[in-house]
Amino acid sequence: MISLLFVLAFVLLALLGTPLFIIIGGVAFLCFYVAGIDLSAVIIEMYRIASAPTLLTIPLFTFAGYVMAESGTPKRLIDVAKALVGWIPGGLAIVTLLTCAFFTAFTGASGVTIIAMGGLLYPILISEKYSDKFSTGIVTTCGSLGLLFPPSLPLILYGLVANVSIDQLFMAGILPGILLIILLSLYSMQQGIAFKVARSPFVFKEVFRSLRAAAWEIPLPFIILVGIYGGYFTATEAAAVTAFYVLIVEGIIYRDISFTKDLPRIIKESMILVGSILIILGCALGLTNYLIDEQIPMKILDLMKVYITSKVMFLVVLNIFLLIVGCMMDIFSATIVVVPLIVPVAKAFGVDPIHLGIIFLTNLEIGYITPPVGINLFISSMRFRKPVLSLYVATVPFLIILLIALLIITYVPFLSTYLIHTFGLNHTVLFP
Repeated sequence: MISLLFVLAFVLLALLGTPLFIIIGGVAFLCFYVAGIDLSAVIIEMYRIASAPTLLTIPLFTFAGYVMAESGTPKRLIDVAKALVGWIPGGLAIVTLLTCAFFTAFTGASGVTIIAMGGLLYPILISEKYSDKFSTGIVTTCGSLGLLFPPSLPLILYGLVANVSIDQLFMAGILPGILLIILLSLYSMQQGIAFKVARSPFVFKEVFRSLRAAAWEIPLPFIILVGIYGGYFTATEAAAVTAFYVLIVEGIIYRDISFTKDLPRIIKESMILVGSILIILGCALGLTNYLIDEQIPMKILDLMKVYITSKVMFLVVLNIFLLIVGCMMDIFSATIVVVPLIVPVAKAFGVDPIHLGIIFLTNLEIGYITPPVGINLFISSMRFRKPVLSLYVATVPFLIILLIALLIITYVPFLSTYLIHTFGLNHTVLFP
């Protein structure tokens, strides 16, 4: 009876907007107390996380992303992309896809992309004769596009929670991420032709000028990939290199960031996000310990085996479940809470943990624009002062395309594993 009252209390607190880490931590402590398990398990998990070297990648990459978002990088990258692909039908829409994917890879799906890039791209799309519906739809969709590209924060977080190699996840997400961009680009080209949008002529001088202006920023993803997979530094060291490189480039070379006025505010804003992630992570992994001790994943597996008899059917059910989770929870909370439950079940059905990670993140990426409560829909509604219902309609074509891509990614694991096998990356875990 007392346990039921506690459960009702936690539900009420959640409905009243109590921070998620308090709810998860409270549930963890309650479960341990009822089961007679030492409550120090939650604190032990926090200590275990704090001692993990890969933990440093989260604040460092997040900080780098926020610095770039606050600098002139968005405009310089838009100029480069426009000079390179502006001559293609729907070129500006493709520019939107490429530049937003770049930013989301560094900032995570935290709304920064829509706020920082949307303000620049939306008026340009409208001025180039794209419809308002298409313009709001593509900018809203791009708010989460790029989660599969390194050094995506959700990729790192999945690696920490699922205890799989972050290096492998970085490599595994590249081809599926490119697939998403290609499919959306084909639709953008069709719309560019339909709207009779004028194309920008390919001018070599303009390409050279834009590349020269962004010469310090364009190499950054390649520095990360070559450094990690060339054996020059680890993922953690890559994060440190990235943060230092971005700070020097934006603060000293371009002088877009003031070390006295802008930097303290950027550090504060980026670390608020990091702090919330780490607190949720510690509490959630404490709860995970209880779930494992009570063999909850195995009980779920036994129940599923009664109704699900094949890997194909399991993946269908998994995608439906994750799409619902993706539109109801933010990607960080969903990763921490859901991944420990589905990893052992997926493994029992023969799904590779790395492939599972790409399926998981693709679902949650789509969940950001899935009605009725996809978070990017509400961020765009506030940013562009549009009714949420109009954004539901605007994002439907993009949602359909992303669901088609999800089916391909789910049932063609080759896309997620090809580069790993090609480069001979060994599977390593993060915690011994």
